[in-house]
Amino acid sequence: MQAFERYLVRWRSAGLLDESTETAIRAYESAEAKPSGRRWQVTVALILGGILLGAGILLFVAAHWDDVSPGWRLTLVMSVLALLHLAGVAAQELFEGFATAMHALGTVATGAAIALVGQIFNMQEHWPAAVMLWGLSALAGWWLLRDQFQQTLALLLVPAWLLSEWMDRAYYYNGSGVYLARMIAVIAAVYLTAFLYSRRRVVFGLLFGVGGIVLYYCIAVLSDGWAYRYGFGYQWGFLPMSLRMTALVVVLLSLGLGWIASRQCVVPAGVVAAVAFALPWAQTKIKETGMGGMTWQRSEPSVAAYAMVATACAFLAWWGVREASKALVNYGIAGFAVTVVWFYFSSMMDKLGRSLGLIVLGVLFLAGGWMLESMRRKLVGDITATAREGAL
Repeated sequence: MQAFERYLVRWRSAGLLDESTETAIRAYESAEAKPSGRRWQVTVALILGGILLGAGILLFVAAHWDDVSPGWRLTLVMSVLALLHLAGVAAQELFEGFATAMHALGTVATGAAIALVGQIFNMQEHWPAAVMLWGLSALAGWWLLRDQFQQTLALLLVPAWLLSEWMDRAYYYNGSGVYLARMIAVIAAVYLTAFLYSRRRVVFGLLFGVGGIVLYYCIAVLSDGWAYRYGFGYQWGFLPMSLRMTALVVVLLSLGLGWIASRQCVVPAGVVAAVAFALPWAQTKIKETGMGGMTWQRSEPSVAAYAMVATACAFLAWWGVREASKALVNYGIAGFAVTVVWFYFSSMMDKLGRSLGLIVLGVLFLAGGWMLESMRRKLVGDITATAREGAL
């Protein structure tokens, strides 16, 4: 049975269609029917095949690397890249999925090739330049192929180059980690929300996954506050104003580009930016006394820090309902749950006895998990009901 048949049966049973209309719809859809696209098994096979092929090539090159001269090393590296892309060109008409996998593998391998060429000829080390060349190759692939994987790589590598250049200049200053995490958090928030309506599902899925994971990490870094680093190489003082202003420009540029891609993403990205700027200041100073009466002071996230993160997660879930995005709703609910567990382990569990702490933790998981799952299902159900009403 074709996909439209079940809808015809439902509509005919509900009295919405008569026999002649049903026959006309069936005839039209049958005439317009196209071969089905790649099933998910084929996509998974292509992804795994590309990874295994890349790993095999890497092992082969590594096994024979010491046995060849610099000239042959360069020839080997360039030949592998050329063969990958030539295989993609040759298979374009026969199997588009295989061609896409080969081109994607070739662009990914370009990063390793750039590093190897620099190592072969002992070029001066400036690793952000390698990221820049890699990003340019992804941009070229996107421009030439109009491919989803090339687009995704370009959207990941170009910001990575800008952040790498900034970090290369700011690494030895205190406060650089906070400003870097702020920039990455805003970019991740834009990627979470800017492609909700994109028809390019691969681009949306990959950027959503990367942005979601990276955003969690940034929140963890920012929650540590202004932790100063000591030791050799960390005596340059606090981050200069020029680098701080550059970080602010990157944040504003990310929001501006997000507005161009999708105006709706500016609001949630702005909320994440506000939390990212406020979170390092939401710290509680704690004095501790050790053996011999020695005292020291440390900081940890305050209750306000947990409240800000939980509020931001709840806002993302609400925004997901507003934009009819189940993925964003699930992400916001998951982030809220992680924040509650984080608060419990960091601020509550050590104040309770071992048995009582485990009991409360069990209740938290059972009752809290049930409540969050009920809320998630309700929100997702509201999205589905709204979509049905819009379809009718």
